[in-house]
Amino acid sequence: MDYVAALVPPVVMAVAFTALVVTIVKSQGGANKAKEDALVDAALARAEASSAEARTPRA
Repeated sequence: MDYVAALVPPVVMAVAFTALVVTIVKSQGGANKAKEDALVDAALARAEASSAEARTPRA
């Protein structure tokens, strides 16, 4: 029975890791992908605009 006790933790971790990978893969893309991409693009544009504004010398 010691071999069962030795195998249970790695099997549980393998199942949990597989479930995590499946969840990550399923959450990629889909209906919200365009919305998420638009939010990231807006944040990047805002950051670039503020850094460009900071570099512009003021009179």
